[in-house]
Amino acid sequence: MKECFELVTAATDKTIGHSLEIKLDFGQRQKSRNKARTDCGETLGWFLERGRVLEDGDLMRCNDGTLVKVIAAQETVSQASCDNDHLLMRAAYHLGNRHVPLQIGNGWLRYQQDHVLDSMLQGLGLTVVCCEQPFHPENGAYNNHHGH
Repeated sequence: MKECFELVTAATDKTIGHSLEIKLDFGQRQKSRNKARTDCGETLGWFLERGRVLEDGDLMRCNDGTLVKVIAAQETVSQASCDNDHLLMRAAYHLGNRHVPLQIGNGWLRYQQDHVLDSMLQGLGLTVVCCEQPFHPENGAYNNHHGH
């Protein structure tokens, strides 16, 4: 098993190459200590700074020097949208009040699929669709790591 202890860089730095890739959903990417298989079937364990969420494109350095690129896996999410900014803010407020990890886009909100939350937002007047997308929720106001 390869072990990773260091986060090297985000995908914005195209000068660093990698030799392995690992697809992880949000639940896996938010764990500072975890184990999974790379795309080529090799077992990889990582031990990183607590509170750090791995982002799509991050590189982890293994104890043998190998660089592993993190890829945000497709997962089942709900996407709520509407043309009314006030209504969208109300929906974000209600989801935040329930401490739901939330990805915010222009005219839409995305969260891990939950039929109760889907019904709530439909009741507020938003259009909700279930889809397969990588999930990149906001890190939070107190998190020092900058995302997307």
